[in-house]
Amino acid sequence: MTRNGKRVAWVTGGGSGIGEAGAEALAADGWTVVVSGRRKDALDAVVATIIKAGGTAEAIALDVANADQAQKAADQIVAKHGRIDLLVNNAGINVPKRSWKDMELEGWDKLVQVNLNGVLYCMRAVLPTMRKQQDGSIINVSSWAGRHVSKMPGPAYTTTKHAVLALTHSFNMDECVNGLRACCLMPGEVATPILKLRPVVPSEEEQARMLQPEDLGRTIAFIASMPPRVCINELLISPTHNRGFIQTQLSRD
Repeated sequence: MTRNGKRVAWVTGGGSGIGEAGAEALAADGWTVVVSGRRKDALDAVVATIIKAGGTAEAIALDVANADQAQKAADQIVAKHGRIDLLVNNAGINVPKRSWKDMELEGWDKLVQVNLNGVLYCMRAVLPTMRKQQDGSIINVSSWAGRHVSKMPGPAYTTTKHAVLALTHSFNMDECVNGLRACCLMPGEVATPILKLRPVVPSEEEQARMLQPEDLGRTIAFIASMPPRVCINELLISPTHNRGFIQTQLSRD
């Protein structure tokens, strides 16, 4: 926490799911939260919810796949608040055509641009400010697929999420001397709107046993609450009822 008590967090992909829950949990902990994403109406709804609950929040519409937009957003936050203490890189996508037999290069390029390049663009945008502060934290939301390769998410998603893990560790290796730290948060299945893009959408019963957005919101707030001397390099979290484990076991039986 800064001397005047103000902590500023920028949450990408903040209009729904994990980003929305993370923004709400951070605001409840006293952070000033800036949510960004492509859908201004969804962002405004999140901001309204946070303000109604007594928090402080605002919205910036942008596409993280555009490096100029990412930089302008960071500059706008610094111009208004004087600092950025936390970046939550949550924006991410997948596509329905995700197996080797039907994958399209357009889908591959789209995932790389959002899931990997977008993460880098935002990290790079906040870096000068965090270095100047000699303090700052980044949470890169990857996936269980960033640690464990499986068929379901597809090659593009799995590859980009593995790359985010490597990018996070690389950041810590270079920037720890500047008092900066990053965590790669790798959740298993979470019941968020992105599930609708799966070739086979999980049933309501299956989704109820998955991690819920608020579980990840609490996790993000926990990571963000650690004092500057603490770096949680990576955090792997899954539902207790882990369908990946269960399916693997069934295939062996």
